[in-house]
Amino acid sequence: VQLQASGGGMVQAGGSLRLSCAASGRPITNYDMGWFRQAPGKEREFLAAIRRIGGSTYYRSSVRGRLTISRDGAKNQVLLQMNGLKPEDTAIYYCAAGTGLITSSYSNARQYAYWGQGTQVTVSS
Repeated sequence: VQLQASGGGMVQAGGSLRLSCAASGRPITNYDMGWFRQAPGKEREFLAAIRRIGGSTYYRSSVRGRLTISRDGAKNQVLLQMNGLKPEDTAIYYCAAGTGLITSSYSNARQYAYWGQGTQVTVSS
């Protein structure tokens, strides 16, 4: 599967963005999907995931309530709605796809086999 992330941009603190991850080559419902981000000088960190079967969602505790992950099978894409953005949310955001992930592994980037190219999100104060 090939993944293409989009929707990033520059926004003021408190604003919102909706990121999209379009999949091609395979139905997105074949995969567990995740969103990660990486800020300059920092490690890539898990944000949210949606399970292939059943659609259960998982979130990093620090973003729960501000970020919402969802899946649109008809458009073959995964969305990440981000509200109440803060300057510390500035990073490159990546979507990823994996198979066979278990609950304890959703936050582990190494468990995802396929990655999009990333989209830049910049939040100004």
